[in-house]
Amino acid sequence: MTAQPITHSTQCTLCESHCGILVTVTDGAVARIAGNPDDVLSKGYICPKATAMGGVHEDPDRLRQPMKRVGDSFEPVSWEQAYTEIGRRLRKVRADHGNRALGLYVGNPAAHSSAVMYFGMLRAMMLTPNFFSASTIDQMPHEYSSWRTYGSNFLLPVTDIDRTDRLVILGANPAVSNSSLSIMPGATRRIKDVRARGGKVVVIDPRHTETAQLADQHVAVRPGGDIFLLLAMLNVLFTEDLVDRKWLNDNASGTMELRALVSRATPEVMGERAGVDPDLIRSLAREHAAAESAAMYARIGICQQQTGTLVSWLVAVVNAVTGNLDRPGGIMFPTPVIDIPRFTKFIPAAHGAWTDRSGRYKAFRSELPAVVMADEILTPGPGQIRAMITVAGNPVSSIPHAGRLDDAMKTLDLYVAVDMYVTETTRHADFILPPVSPLEREEVAFFTTLFTVRNSLRMQRRAFQPPADAMEDWQILVQLVLELLPNPLRALFPAPVRNLLMRLGDPNRILAVGMALGPYGRLRKGRNAITVKKLHEARGGIDLGPLVPRLKEVIATKDRRVALAPAEFVEATLDQLAKPISGPDAEFDLRLLGRRQLRSNNSWLHNLPRMTSGQNRCNALLNSDDAAQRGLADGDLLLVTSKVGKIQVPLRIDDGIRPGSVVIPHGWGHQATGWQHASTLPGENVNDLHDPAQVDPFTGTAAVNDTWVKVSRAD
Repeated sequence: MTAQPITHSTQCTLCESHCGILVTVTDGAVARIAGNPDDVLSKGYICPKATAMGGVHEDPDRLRQPMKRVGDSFEPVSWEQAYTEIGRRLRKVRADHGNRALGLYVGNPAAHSSAVMYFGMLRAMMLTPNFFSASTIDQMPHEYSSWRTYGSNFLLPVTDIDRTDRLVILGANPAVSNSSLSIMPGATRRIKDVRARGGKVVVIDPRHTETAQLADQHVAVRPGGDIFLLLAMLNVLFTEDLVDRKWLNDNASGTMELRALVSRATPEVMGERAGVDPDLIRSLAREHAAAESAAMYARIGICQQQTGTLVSWLVAVVNAVTGNLDRPGGIMFPTPVIDIPRFTKFIPAAHGAWTDRSGRYKAFRSELPAVVMADEILTPGPGQIRAMITVAGNPVSSIPHAGRLDDAMKTLDLYVAVDMYVTETTRHADFILPPVSPLEREEVAFFTTLFTVRNSLRMQRRAFQPPADAMEDWQILVQLVLELLPNPLRALFPAPVRNLLMRLGDPNRILAVGMALGPYGRLRKGRNAITVKKLHEARGGIDLGPLVPRLKEVIATKDRRVALAPAEFVEATLDQLAKPISGPDAEFDLRLLGRRQLRSNNSWLHNLPRMTSGQNRCNALLNSDDAAQRGLADGDLLLVTSKVGKIQVPLRIDDGIRPGSVVIPHGWGHQATGWQHASTLPGENVNDLHDPAQVDPFTGTAAVNDTWVKVSRAD
């Protein structure tokens, strides 16, 4: 007899947007997943990834108990045995080789859950400078430029898209991504709404992306030309006196230095470098200044180049000098329930407190660039990493390392992975500790509320009760922290005490305290306060209203003013202007760019047949003119070669690609993994083409969009 279907209101957690979903469960299985029309932020929108949540939950390859390496395979073990052995071996590595012998890598999904607050605990207990994350693959230039411009890396203003009259999107594709660091579920609808109310949408990107197809105007900038386009826009804004003088006088410093920097960056000179007509540059600047409100939003495309930090800074400057910073319809700072932005002035983000062992890469906000992981593991000597913990990350697949990280992970004395799958990385683990599935969690990803385009609070509820012996991410991390305690201290934490700590450390308890002390809590709102109980009762979350101006409240620079011209940025920009344009050479004549795909999220979801059916998605996009010059036809198998590697992928002709460029997605190439379906898919890892030494100099972020390649028909 079929049980009565039960529908649960929860969230998709496969990206930052956390779209509200309704999960219908029948006879213990997912029968249907639909968008939740009551969700205060996503309002019923979901993308194809959300419908795959049931497939992830039921995937037979998903690990459901701790696994221990035995020879060349894995065998299940109890949590107690896993923690006991892991703790003993971690403590031994530290005792024998020092704190620097330990390393920690954290992937993007960590920020999508409440577990984010526990990484600091684990990092503090490890006492190692060898901390890495996906931030130095895709976002750190934003954080560094915000630190210099606003005084804190936490002050990342978001796009007030729902009220803007002009939206300029630079190096981002929110129609596919729903906008990281400026979270706007249903971005396609929101972009259409800008135009419907009489506004204008401009996309600046070498590729005519899915977002460009929605826009009024597409500017096919030369790859790497963003910095010159922005400098020329600023030149026009200053020379034509289009800046908001009152706003600058009241809120900013460095105006004269900025004016001097851009004085010679005329549209004629910069237009050639940017690959954009000078008159078009002038119109972009004039329209941005003339709009009632305007917001320029930039994302991963600009971060993954050697000028990533400078471009991120210049985007902020364009918004500021036109008076669109901290203004409705411009870019603004959210007011989350746990008001981290208000207290960022007390949160240090030091640069250069230590370096990697080569001395080249400086730590920023206590983190080293992920591209140095392989060297830190493979290079002998004091400080060599001998034990590694990875959490929700697949760095062998996701970062450039010229094949060395795959070899490096095999050499570790101990490797512990917190992950649901055997991946390209975790296949080398000694222990894999799997958390519960996303549909078995109940939590609030409060960290994402720092970046939403409307103040709100939403909850992820369980659609399934987890097994009695299952553990959530935060519980696994706390147990690892306890195992790292020195032996005398560990004796103070017998099982009953540990269980008590687990109950007290529940992230929902911490959230309740943070909410009570925050801007919507009992201390300020009394009976009207937002509480965890009210959140539980709210089927679609709680709408906390539109973004409000708060620059004066949160700015964290020493003089409490926006720094328009940090000296190191000015100096680095002058260096860029003095350099010749980076271009093709006789052999490597195409600029390699990446792209997002709607049915893929990095390497996630590739093990689900419903998400990978149809044509091979790991292909190379090439303009028809470039293809014809090389005698290539649609469907040909290409050999793509860089100075450090080569891969083979099929060709797809696409005239939406700017000539001189080739576009290949990342996250593919799953052979020799534990994913039964994904390992059968065609595709190769595009990171095999990228030189890990090619980085943004401020942050060490991998400059994968600066790779030059050649293509030919594969033999």
